[in-house]
Amino acid sequence: MSIYLARAISPAALARLRGTDDAGQPCVPFVDGEGGNPLRCCLRLSLVGERIALVSYAPLRRWAAEAGVEPGAYDEQGPVFVHAEECEGPRPSEAYPFERAGALRTVRRYDAEGRIAGGRLLELPEAAREGFDRAFAEAFADPAVVLVHVRAVEYGCFHFEVRRP
Repeated sequence: MSIYLARAISPAALARLRGTDDAGQPCVPFVDGEGGNPLRCCLRLSLVGERIALVSYAPLRRWAAEAGVEPGAYDEQGPVFVHAEECEGPRPSEAYPFERAGALRTVRRYDAEGRIAGGRLLELPEAAREGFDRAFAEAFADPAVVLVHVRAVEYGCFHFEVRRP
């Protein structure tokens, strides 16, 4: 089992996003007719018929507020899917969310001041968990790195964060 924990969007942040998102837009739920959307509230793919919403989320802004720092120019926001109503959250798993061999991810590192401290492109290997573990070990080998964001390359969407163990 990995020492790195993939973190979903916190319940407190989700409660706010389900009202007004980080771009100041109201949440507009819809019934998912196709399924397969990556839900950042529970770190699984949506099912056909679930009520979900696409909201704008600023993960570094949320972390920086908690840490008492300013993210400055690194404050990015982008679209994420969440359940329209409160859900059970992520279930324990040995896999990382949204693993798919061949998928391209960015693994972006941040320091304690909320500044980018490097990053890398990761093509998920067949053994995706081991690929993520190596990328996180590499990131946290730098003592300045306190936080890692994983994003999809195709759309730039935030997938999950990992904090220093």
